[in-house]
Amino acid sequence: MDHLVKIREAHEKGLLPQDMLDLIKERFPLVESGIKRIESASGTNYPISYVEPSAILSTGNMSFEYGVLFARTLPVFFEEKFQVVIQISAPLVAFGLKGTIHAILAHEFLHYLELVRKISKMELLSDEISGSLFENVYADSTRLFEPRAVFDDKALLTHITKKFPAGFKDYKLEDKTEKLWIARNLPVTNITLDTNTVKLSAESLSKVNLDPVLLDKIKEFEEKESKLRKRKLY
Repeated sequence: MDHLVKIREAHEKGLLPQDMLDLIKERFPLVESGIKRIESASGTNYPISYVEPSAILSTGNMSFEYGVLFARTLPVFFEEKFQVVIQISAPLVAFGLKGTIHAILAHEFLHYLELVRKISKMELLSDEISGSLFENVYADSTRLFEPRAVFDDKALLTHITKKFPAGFKDYKLEDKTEKLWIARNLPVTNITLDTNTVKLSAESLSKVNLDPVLLDKIKEFEEKESKLRKRKLY
């Protein structure tokens, strides 16, 4: 898959200026190196991903309350085939530091694993809906694998720990997104928190065919996670 196909399309339609297209193309190797790093550290292939040519803003119940989402994990059905796609926002690629980009890609990878795990066990019909950005941050942190059970990369684990102590926060990246993207009237996608949840029917779940190799790896991660929890208790 061409990760930048939507970026090029947005440029052709006049939605993205040439300087931003050039910047994203120049910095995209940071994303590629992050994906390779995550695959090496986990022994598992990264899911399909692409760069979304917009800033993704998530709003809460209050009209003045919004947060910037720099990536999302999306379950999709295409021609009756189930896939998980990682949507990476263009401002992350354009303005994010290497460590930030890698941490966010790893965070979404953990969402991907947890989503597949739940689907394989028919546990997921629909995610809870959170009413505020604070609640959404809390809910986000409750549905992830323990990073140490998945990644064998100390530097990557440090990036994740620093960036996601209690929900992602990077003031410099958010400030650049505000001033260098949103203020320039570049594309923005507004979503509400209830649309940033996973909703799959029982019928949809029954049609899902999952890679047995991936399921074996998830079992391996579960066993490691269980051992880590026991160490904490004792």
